[in-house]
Amino acid sequence: MTLRSRLAIGLVTIAIILVGPLLFAIQSLYRLHDDAKALRDQEFAASLLIGRLREGLNDLRRQELALLFSKDVAARDAMDKQVRHVAAMADSMSHYQLPAYARDIGSSIRQVAEAAPAEYEAALANNPKVADSLSARVFVPALSHADSTVIVAEHELQNRTTARVAAQATTISRTASVSMIALMLALLVAGAVAFWLTRSINQPIHDLKSGMQAVADGDLEYKLRIPPDRSDEFGQLAQSFLEMTRQLGELDKLKAEFVSVASHELKTPINVMLGYLQLMEEGIYGPLTPKQQDVHKTLGLQANTLLRLVKQLLDVSRFEAGGGRVEPRHINLENMLAELEDAFHVLAVQREVQFCIRRNGDLPREVVWDQDRINEVLGNLLSNAFKFTPRGGTIELSLEQVDGGGRLLMEVRDTGAGIPPEQLHRIFDKFYQADNQGSAHAKGTGLGLAIAKQIVDAHGGTISCESTLGVGTTFKITLPTRVARRSSMQRALSETAG
Repeated sequence: MTLRSRLAIGLVTIAIILVGPLLFAIQSLYRLHDDAKALRDQEFAASLLIGRLREGLNDLRRQELALLFSKDVAARDAMDKQVRHVAAMADSMSHYQLPAYARDIGSSIRQVAEAAPAEYEAALANNPKVADSLSARVFVPALSHADSTVIVAEHELQNRTTARVAAQATTISRTASVSMIALMLALLVAGAVAFWLTRSINQPIHDLKSGMQAVADGDLEYKLRIPPDRSDEFGQLAQSFLEMTRQLGELDKLKAEFVSVASHELKTPINVMLGYLQLMEEGIYGPLTPKQQDVHKTLGLQANTLLRLVKQLLDVSRFEAGGGRVEPRHINLENMLAELEDAFHVLAVQREVQFCIRRNGDLPREVVWDQDRINEVLGNLLSNAFKFTPRGGTIELSLEQVDGGGRLLMEVRDTGAGIPPEQLHRIFDKFYQADNQGSAHAKGTGLGLAIAKQIVDAHGGTISCESTLGVGTTFKITLPTRVARRSSMQRALSETAG
């Protein structure tokens, strides 16, 4: 699935999930609207009808009294009209689910309607005794029964209305709760989809970013976690990344081969130049004037510097090719340390730096190392310490036995400028120099630590570095006290077999 398809599916899914609760809420609102309309058309209309019916009964009672007193045709017609009006309203109650009350009130009104002609005749004939008797026996009981029925119907309607309103309130509350739960679930699911979508995009991007940073830092062996056979754009980027690192690796090999060949070819003409300079110094070609001697001295220093750089390049090339050899022999450890201490004492006085070699615990009297190579390692580390430690600082070389006396731990500590933490993993790469060069007393070539690591590896040891900016740096070297004679290629083969 391509990245574009994944984004489209994710966004559509989120939209559907969020629209679901909205549709449910809209449907619930329509249902509530229908219920409110039914409540208005049923209970409220029935309540209004009962109110008008009660007024109609009161009007009918007043019309009946008016007939008894006025005894004319107009009063009779008014009463007859009111009887029909009340009967019609009583019949209407059946439409509001009150049929029993409609029948009761209708029966009472029919009694009134049946007795009304006789009462009319008695009232018009000026026979009050018969008219009053009909009123007392028929009209008053019928109207009273109708009033009682209206009151009962009103209570029934009130109870029914209260129940429906309560039911609507419960429905509203339940709808609100369901809507909130649905919304929360929708948000959770949408959040999960968004998280999955973001993670599926962010992780590969972060991995690619880390890979590019690693390549920029010189790590061409970095392995992406993105499978190159993925069918989306990240798979294509992973394939491009692999191809890029492969080509850069080939270029790095070509560069190493070029450096090795160039260094080897440069060594001969430099030795020729140094030979002629030595002959000139010995006066073979005649005496040198003071000015020529100054030029000769400068040329000699520069030629020796160039020769040292070429030797370093050749050492790096040999170790990388597996041909770097160490020549272990029995060494008096105390004598080696004393020579090292004497060699750097003058530099410590010149730089006004406190320097000491600390011997912790019982040290072996004798070790089997390549003394020239180990002196090169310790000399390089101490030179770097002096280079980056300001006046008044401290430099210390400490030694102690570890692993039951089978190995020796040497630590070179300084209170110098320190190395940025993000650059520590590259300090043993050839030609690499950290960003603290501005605080150095002299510039380097970036080969010393690379050679030191290869020498330590060839001795079967380890070297590491810890550093804090503005506080100082500590290099730790662990070496076996006895090293067998073998090349770096033999050592690599034995490690692979192990």
